[in-house]
Amino acid sequence: MVSETRILFERLGAPDLLTVAAYRSQGGYSALEKALTSMKPEQVVEEVKKSGIRGRGGAGFPTGMKWSFIPKGVARPIYLCCNADESEPGTCKDRVLIEQDPHAILEGILLTCYAIHSRQAFIYIRGEFHRGAQILQMAVEEARRQGLIGDRILGADFNCDIQVYRGAGAYVCGEETGLLTSLEGERGYPKNKPPFPAVSGLYSCPTVINNIETLAAIPPIILRGGEWYAKFGTEKSTGTKLLCLSGHVNRPGVYEVALGSMTLREFIQEFGGGIPDGRKIKGVIPGGSSMPVLKENQLDCLLTFEDIQTAGSSLGSGAIIVMDETVDMVEMTLLLAKFYAHESCGQCTPCREGARWFVQILEAIYNGEGREGDIELMLDICRSEYTSICPLWAAAVWPVRSFLQQFREEFDMRIRNARSAAASAIPAA
Repeated sequence: MVSETRILFERLGAPDLLTVAAYRSQGGYSALEKALTSMKPEQVVEEVKKSGIRGRGGAGFPTGMKWSFIPKGVARPIYLCCNADESEPGTCKDRVLIEQDPHAILEGILLTCYAIHSRQAFIYIRGEFHRGAQILQMAVEEARRQGLIGDRILGADFNCDIQVYRGAGAYVCGEETGLLTSLEGERGYPKNKPPFPAVSGLYSCPTVINNIETLAAIPPIILRGGEWYAKFGTEKSTGTKLLCLSGHVNRPGVYEVALGSMTLREFIQEFGGGIPDGRKIKGVIPGGSSMPVLKENQLDCLLTFEDIQTAGSSLGSGAIIVMDETVDMVEMTLLLAKFYAHESCGQCTPCREGARWFVQILEAIYNGEGREGDIELMLDICRSEYTSICPLWAAAVWPVRSFLQQFREEFDMRIRNARSAAASAIPAA
């Protein structure tokens, strides 16, 4: 039995954890005090680099390297944007941290601002997270009263403010440039890159954008050291990861595990308690609904960024969606396609038209009106996956293409049955 490794969830369950006093009684804000009294900003960056932590929002880019892209000695303000727009279907890990350990997020934000020489941070939170937004706002206000946010934090020559900004619930605003345009008060349209946010981001100033889970991991890294953190996980996937398990499992939930400590199959069996009623697994999406689906025979891969990629998918946001043998994969693909068609901002032609095209063709197949050549047509549409400004179109393509390739026989059967029904309906001469 593989046990849960707790770093981010170490304090969860402690009484009154939403308050500064309770958080400090659990060792909270000790990392910030350590950094402000005995470390230069560059040393904080180096510790994060030593830790090897990769962004936990989905892309998996090395966090310390991202911080290093901020230009040195610029006269313009430097901003930090905390991405709390958790909207990938199947993902709910950031919400747990927001609602149960908000000061860990604030401490991570303050440490990051100190490291990148920023005096202003924004938490961009998804509009539907009413409770989470209230909790974060109360945490910010109390931390400000306690001298942890504002001028001369903990008596040091470090000033930093944090503001909570509520979005309007658009999936595309989880993409960093869409988030920035929304934060600036405009419609959340993504922008072409370059320039990248590190050079020209919020208000055309250097900007770092990090995910909630990433920022919450910074305090233990600074307090205990990057090398300590790197002992968990593997060489290319260090530390722990919050995994959201949903679908056909006996124990859905959010779990923290050391990367590489088990296979995807073992995680589903040991943490998820297996499949209800002894049914068999048919497919698993390992990293949120936008990632390619894996079949049952592909699940013996380690839970690391690199091993999931080798298996043919991505760990993404860590949302593991399990589908048993009762699932109609044509219907599942249609549901996913409808989501991305609905969430497309409409700015780019391939995404605006292609996503709706997927829905039209899949609805026809699902309703018994599919035609020969429909599969090839959709696969041909998929070839345009990298022709839009932001990754939303790719996020729509990846699940559709993978379901078509992995479960082709189900789509072909629907189309054959439709042709047979049409042929039998033709009256004899």
